[in-house]
Amino acid sequence: MHARVKWLDHMSFVGESGSGHSVVMDGSPEHGGRNLGVRPMEMLLMGLGGCTAFDVVLMLQKSRQNVIDVEVALDAERAEDIPQVFTGITAHFKVWGKDLSARHVERAVSLSAEKYCSATKMLEKTATITYTWEIIES
Repeated sequence: MHARVKWLDHMSFVGESGSGHSVVMDGSPEHGGRNLGVRPMEMLLMGLGGCTAFDVVLMLQKSRQNVIDVEVALDAERAEDIPQVFTGITAHFKVWGKDLSARHVERAVSLSAEKYCSATKMLEKTATITYTWEIIES
């Protein structure tokens, strides 16, 4: 895996992935940024959400569940002292579908959290991560 981050100006940076995609990151105005993009720590939190959502959707599809949509709402707390690492994270899944099995959804979320999500495994070194879920019948 490869990535590159290049400074643009002020406190704006562009991140380029090895797969050829780019994203703008920027600092808050009180730190010299202009609020033109996500903060780097927000990127980390979104990475966790993407990693675990990927796992859950894949497992539900493999178990032939009729999944229509998945959303993960993430909230994080950070340490007050520098480095301001994540100390607590909650990830709440909303899974839309038709006749979804609660057992399959619970298992997919649990397996992602406990075994498959690389981002979870890294971030749980400093943060307590809690996963919850709900099914919304469509």
